[in-house]
Amino acid sequence: MDAHGLEPGERVPASRKLGRKEARAILAESKRVIVSKGRRLDTFETGGAVDGEVLDRFLGATGNLRAPTIRAGATALVGFNEEAWAEALL
Repeated sequence: MDAHGLEPGERVPASRKLGRKEARAILAESKRVIVSKGRRLDTFETGGAVDGEVLDRFLGATGNLRAPTIRAGATALVGFNEEAWAEALL
């Protein structure tokens, strides 16, 4: 993000655990959700609806929001995929 002059609106330290409630709030404000896990990339057009499957993919094995997570406009991204992030942010 720094290389492209992008500045986050809010940073949440890893020590502050975000769970199901916070994930629901992010999903409710997002129309498109992109989830990256390893080489797998899943895109969901949610229209702001909170679906159980998408919510489960947002959360890690501990029940906390997976990192990194970012919301860019109406798109939420969880997990890192360089191409997906570049497309959503640039």
